[in-house]
Amino acid sequence: MCRTGPSVPEPGEEHDVDSTDAAFTSLLEDSAEELYEQAPCGYLSTLMDGTIAKINTTLLDWLGLKRSQVVGRMRFADMLTVGGKLYHETHFAPLLQMKGEVSGIAMDIKTAGEQWIPVLVTSKVKTSENGEPTLIRTTVFDARDRRAYEAELLRGRKAAEEARRQSEADRLRLQEALAVLQQSLLPAELPAVPGMEADSYYHTASPDLLGGDFYDLFPLDGGRWAFFLGDVCGKGPQAAAVTSLARYTLRAAALHNADPVRTLSTLNTVLHDRYAGGEGRYCTAVFGILEIGDHHAGVHLASGGHPSALIQHADGSADYLPTPGGLLVGVLPQAPFVAARTRLLPGDTLLLYTDGLTEARTGPDRERYGEDALRAFTAAQPPAGPQALITALSGLLTSFGDGLDDDTALLALGIPATLPTSAKEDLT
Repeated sequence: MCRTGPSVPEPGEEHDVDSTDAAFTSLLEDSAEELYEQAPCGYLSTLMDGTIAKINTTLLDWLGLKRSQVVGRMRFADMLTVGGKLYHETHFAPLLQMKGEVSGIAMDIKTAGEQWIPVLVTSKVKTSENGEPTLIRTTVFDARDRRAYEAELLRGRKAAEEARRQSEADRLRLQEALAVLQQSLLPAELPAVPGMEADSYYHTASPDLLGGDFYDLFPLDGGRWAFFLGDVCGKGPQAAAVTSLARYTLRAAALHNADPVRTLSTLNTVLHDRYAGGEGRYCTAVFGILEIGDHHAGVHLASGGHPSALIQHADGSADYLPTPGGLLVGVLPQAPFVAARTRLLPGDTLLLYTDGLTEARTGPDRERYGEDALRAFTAAQPPAGPQALITALSGLLTSFGDGLDDDTALLALGIPATLPTSAKEDLT
């Protein structure tokens, strides 16, 4: 039978208790000494002035020194780098003297080969029975693995930060490209219409997504002018493709036959035929014709599923021009579209808008802004023409903040309350 440690007598055996205890105690002393010398961390004891009185083999091996070079010849601070010595004298030693114990302080010790080893230092003051400090016991933990981990972590953080900066730069470049593309889907500026005033505005809800709202104003034959405003379902490149197709189809169709219902019917056929075989693409749209007369402008328009146009009158009132029953453009092969007529007089302004405006969420309950609120807001504005109304509405859109989650296009057309002489001559 193989035994380790002090022998334990079998039942009935006799043994010498004193000799067994002495052997066990001897083994403990040897184990404690070996543990101290070969411990995985450094141990040393210093006098109160820092002179090293005892040091274990582990710490000597780290330093590359012999015991005779250290004990009684060096102070603890002599093991430290220049910066470590300064920190020891100004912070570590005073704190140890005040508290009697300092734990886990990061320092660097210097080897005989002038290399640095990062360590964590814990020191505790031992006192005599009468409370007088007698020596300082210090434990030194090798922090090279920890330092390597921290360095790797720092490199990882720097790499992540660089990736974040690069991502932000890429996002800004993408936003710039999207803004350029978005502008290419809209007229650079509205043309000057004799005897009338026109203005427009486009509010982008997200600079990271292409919107599908569009508008235009262009001349036809016989002094007539065509205008339209629409909203393609969806966002992104697919919506942009439909937007481009819708704009150029409406312009081409208007030059061939400017009747509003016929023009929207042509767009409906093009969209349905183009996208019927795959994912359906459709839009809402208002298309109209302006016939400018003497101190007025006749308006003939048709709507395909689009919010009704709003008229701000010269007397300060505001009313919608109903176009009920118009179907979304591109959904069915044959779609009904509703036409309406009105006349703009001096001081009147016709407003077209996309539903990003009326679908905005406002107030603490995030209620839909709605058509009634838009009419009330418009009626509250001075009837000062399209530019003034567009300016007021752009401020309203900004006030919605994150409650506005869809792009919004605005187009306003009106007869100035006071016509300049040149405009009167053009009208006559």
